[in-house]
Amino acid sequence: MTSAVREVPPIVYLPCIERVTDPADAVIELRRTKDGRTALLAYSVFDGFQRCCGDLKPWVALPSVALEALHRADPFDLLLLDVVTPEGQVPGE
Repeated sequence: MTSAVREVPPIVYLPCIERVTDPADAVIELRRTKDGRTALLAYSVFDGFQRCCGDLKPWVALPSVALEALHRADPFDLLLLDVVTPEGQVPGE
């Protein structure tokens, strides 16, 4: 059996709860899956973020190395990269 592992790009675009003027104040949006896990949606290109989350969704761009600190501050079970979701839903939600 083979598995495909995709590398996380150097910059990721993450959905936020609300729009802020200072990126340090951003609260990243985590989603709950049907099986109870917490998921962080991340996008490797801004166009992909807009396609999946819409033009009005608040966002923040972070270096991918910051994901570890984000995980320590607000743990999540899954990092879903470039997931196309119907109507903004997490798969299995």
